[in-house]
Amino acid sequence: MTQFVSWLLIGLGLGYAGLLLLLWSFQERVVFQPPASPPARPANGRRVTYTTSDGVRLFSYVVGECAHGHSVMLAFHGNADVARWLVPWAQKVVERTGLCVVLPEYRGYDGLDGVPSYASSARDALAAWEFTRDSLGVTPDRLVLFGHSLGSAIAAELADAATPRALILQSPFTKAQDMARRMFVPGLNALWRLISRVHFDTVARVRELATPVSVVHGDRDFIIPEWMGRAVFSSAKAKGELLIVHGAGHNDVPQVGGEAYWLWLARAAVVASGATRSAEAGTRSAP
Repeated sequence: MTQFVSWLLIGLGLGYAGLLLLLWSFQERVVFQPPASPPARPANGRRVTYTTSDGVRLFSYVVGECAHGHSVMLAFHGNADVARWLVPWAQKVVERTGLCVVLPEYRGYDGLDGVPSYASSARDALAAWEFTRDSLGVTPDRLVLFGHSLGSAIAAELADAATPRALILQSPFTKAQDMARRMFVPGLNALWRLISRVHFDTVARVRELATPVSVVHGDRDFIIPEWMGRAVFSSAKAKGELLIVHGAGHNDVPQVGGEAYWLWLARAAVVASGATRSAEAGTRSAP
């Protein structure tokens, strides 16, 4: 019996170690999931190309008038998304804010070469900002950074280097470690520093930013819970505006939020440093 228990414990230990090894090996495949078959290229939106610091050729879609001297929103999409899917949303942003919108794509997405990772996401974002700065003549005081879901963490990290006029986050998560906790793997939190290669920490980033941070989140988001959006906003050193959209999930915040969402976005894009506002949208999804 004692020998059986010993072998059982050894087996459980090896199984647990194997599970941790799998998590270490495949975690970036969980974080970055390019859609297999994105739709055809959108009719509207100009496609521009540029190269990252490590030699990967990328593209962005440019929507609206991006002449020199114009204000620009650099908008980063989420995990299982592609930049081209955001073109209709970007067209609405142009109509409602007057901003030009640049939609960067990540390596490994939408037919691009390369494998996406935590490290590459920073290089890709920086390359998009450098293109926006150098080719479109955008200075930090005319730059607005936007991110949805995974893109919110990428935008928050870029804000450190780009110092934009405003940082706008839709359905953000607090940090990668908090998302990993939702996997319910025993001991994962305690061992996080040993196995993690994904170091997104939006809460820590916004605590140090002088840039006003605005957040929108749906209260029925089961992928990234509402409390994370509230925590990101609460942690921001410079607060813009918080909008909680009742009845919205993870991917339908603009549709469910409706006019309240677009008014929030327009205000967030022009928010002055030091302004502090908080609001809740009573909009619900149509039956």
